[in-house]
Amino acid sequence: MEFERLKKLPPYTLGVVVAMMTEARKRGEDIINLGMGNPDIATPPHIVAKLKEAASKEKNHRYSVSRGLPKLRMAMCNWYKRNYGVELDFDYEAIATIGAKESISHLMYAATGPGDLVLVPNPTYPIHTYAAVIAGADVKPIRFESEEQFLHDATSLLKEFGKRIKFLIISFPSNPTAQIVGLSFFEKVVQLAREFDIKVIHDFAYADLVFDGYQAPSILQVPGAKDVAVEIYSLSKSYSMPGWRVGFMVGNRELIAALTKIKSYLDYGQFAPIQIAATVALDGPQHYVKEIVEIYKHRRDILCDGLNRIGWAVEKPKATMFVWAKIPEAFREKKSLEFAKILLKEAKVTVSPGVGFGDAGDDYVRFALVENEKRTRQAVAGIKKALHEK
Repeated sequence: MEFERLKKLPPYTLGVVVAMMTEARKRGEDIINLGMGNPDIATPPHIVAKLKEAASKEKNHRYSVSRGLPKLRMAMCNWYKRNYGVELDFDYEAIATIGAKESISHLMYAATGPGDLVLVPNPTYPIHTYAAVIAGADVKPIRFESEEQFLHDATSLLKEFGKRIKFLIISFPSNPTAQIVGLSFFEKVVQLAREFDIKVIHDFAYADLVFDGYQAPSILQVPGAKDVAVEIYSLSKSYSMPGWRVGFMVGNRELIAALTKIKSYLDYGQFAPIQIAATVALDGPQHYVKEIVEIYKHRRDILCDGLNRIGWAVEKPKATMFVWAKIPEAFREKKSLEFAKILLKEAKVTVSPGVGFGDAGDDYVRFALVENEKRTRQAVAGIKKALHEK
């Protein structure tokens, strides 16, 4: 059978490497998986304890609320007030979502369709591109080599395509590139959105995973940003709750209402005990977040110092749980998928091919900081062997 919507989706690039990794493991090979950004750090114990407590109560076993329990939405708004000084109305400017991907996907489904255009960076996290594609809209990717160049190219496209462009989707700190921006960049983005009457979606999944004194700004800190923008936050990384699938979208009332309406047809929200535990995560002790960030920073230092020591020049990112590494010159003609296959075969290390995030990423691979110190050092040793056997 053929399905028209699925025809628009390319093969999952990382799937090729994952299939090879699976076969190698079946053969008994010890493969270190630094490909998927799947946090391995345990969820803080007080959050787990609250889940158990809430799950033991029969009243929490019924259908929940698709837009999130009121106390969870209040906790979201309090989190923004505490961290960014941003005031939000929990009834009209906040909605709980089943992770960040769900919020982007369903908002695109609610607010775009055939003939519409969405601007996204290149490279970027795949859902930023394919949520719009699945909804039937078209995408215009923009390379992000500098803030000035990106804004210039976005402006040119807005002038060229006019009202067809409905959204600009951005994400900083960035997955996969770990690029960061300052508040002044968001000020220019908000100004651009006002000038051309578009809406902005900012994926803020890595808000807390910042190092070396850098603090990631929220786009909602810009005065008047709520007129044109929504921001998405996920508990997956900051609170190490990836499998829990808890996120939220806040900001522009019109877009929150659109997402609320479509979700009312599609789901009844997360299991209530998960929402109750997520409320405790946001309102409870925050030192666990700092401890999680320190773990990622330590892993970043081990990986980057190790790669530089063996002759693979990489920069230490100031944010995220990823290292975006340009393929060594001797291997660059292979491009990212073939180089990832080499690392898997020769180094016993899985990485994400950069082309999976857009054609502008084909000279890079992405490392995820999801292994402990011993395994990370083992990965560096394997990579050294692979690079110097060429």
